[in-house]
Amino acid sequence: MSMMNEILAFNDEFVSSGEYAQFFTNKFPEKQLAILSCMDARILDLLPRALGLKNGDAKLIKNAGAIVSHPWGSVMRSLLVAVFELKVTEIMVIAHHDCGMRGLNSLAMLDKMRDKGISDERIETLRNAGIDLDGWLTGFDNVEDSVRHSVNMVRKHPLMPANIAVHGMVIHPTTGKLTVVVDGHTECAI
Repeated sequence: MSMMNEILAFNDEFVSSGEYAQFFTNKFPEKQLAILSCMDARILDLLPRALGLKNGDAKLIKNAGAIVSHPWGSVMRSLLVAVFELKVTEIMVIAHHDCGMRGLNSLAMLDKMRDKGISDERIETLRNAGIDLDGWLTGFDNVEDSVRHSVNMVRKHPLMPANIAVHGMVIHPTTGKLTVVVDGHTECAI
């Protein structure tokens, strides 16, 4: 049975048993909180549990590395929607130790793409179109610096209201221990 078929079979049982009722909430986060976190599978359940969050408490946005890489990308748009449409008043950028984006190398990534059938011609077409694949496919060296960078991107965005607290943290992917990098109530990231 394929993964999709397994998931659909489980979903049929989940819906028919009424198990969904325990998750009912509305679209507005109870804690007026939005979180940008990494997509790492180790923190799928750990992150909300370590923060004491339940379904409906926060808007959760995930990507590789919890990185805001572009001021006009989908992550920033999602955060702005959360603030202006969904009553969010605080934002947390939460990365984690031992992240796959730490040390991500564009040359190695492009080699893996070639191994999966992406042609050099396609890669060159993108480069010739002005896309900086090397920058786009490069990770970070220091997780705390990466968090500070993302907090700054959010905090300094021209459409982000000044009264929105933007915090930066790092979570341990095994214990759930949080380390504050930027307290958005008392400091600005540098």
